Amino acid sequence: MALTGPGLPKVPAPLKSIQQYLTVAAKHDQRDCVVSYWCRLYALQTGLKLSTKTSEETNFLMKLMDWLEATKKELYDNEAITNDVAAQAHLENWALKLFLYADKNDRAANFSKNVVQSFYTAQILYDVLTLFGELSVEATQNRKYAQWKAAYIHNCLIKGETPIPGPMKENDDEDSPIKASNDDGEFESNINTVSESPKDDISQSIPPIPANPPTTRTQSFDSEDNSYKTESGIQLSVEQIGKAQKFIKWASSALDYDDISTSVMNLRKALHLLTTGQEPA
Repeated sequence: MALTGPGLPKVPAPLKSIQQYLTVAAKHDQRDCVVSYWCRLYALQTGLKLSTKTSEETNFLMKLMDWLEATKKELYDNEAITNDVAAQAHLENWALKLFLYADKNDRAANFSKNVVQSFYTAQILYDVLTLFGELSVEATQNRKYAQWKAAYIHNCLIKGETPIPGPMKENDDEDSPIKASNDDGEFESNINTVSESPKDDISQSIPPIPANPPTTRTQSFDSEDNSYKTESGIQLSVEQIGKAQKFIKWASSALDYDDISTSVMNLRKALHLLTTGQEPA
């Protein structure tokens, strides 16, 4: 059964492509309210563009809008719900965490449904991040890489083949594993049984293999542990990383107004948090 969320009806057929975002939202309802909120907001905005204005679609979108408004009021004290900068930082951190977990295991040839699901969810979150503007070069690269890796590993698993770990070199069209996963349609039809992360519709074809695949990162983490461990051994939570990013963004904004002292202050706060793991005074 496709997941949508508390009190939401089944997604109407013309809006089927937003199901993937609602599914990721529903899977985060009990784990991360920020992710579930912004995924549903992205689904709403996309759905409004796709709507053919039938009563069924309008009713669905209105209920989704009601859920978003009620949730925003309930979580009025959560900065990652009410503040775009904090929200962006939170989603970027979670997307990167999932991406790095999947990439690390893929490179180590640890192929599983969790790796497929992590690549897949990271790609979804990078889509959602476009709510805040154009993605960075790194985020764009990660989104493309995650999308084709999820499809490729999934396809290998259902065929009983062993995936090739890590980045692959460009191949011609006939030999490309990406072309194979896109042509036979098996990723679309079997994602529920393998990854347990339903994707009822893939509206865009699998992109070509990125020319500059991601490099191995130095942070260590576990997929179920919401923390990062730096090379110096400092344990940082996702929230702390988000706060550090906010300080850096504020520092950059201060420079736009030639406010050097405020910029320096925020940079020092970010550095203090990242190097000590302690909240700045």
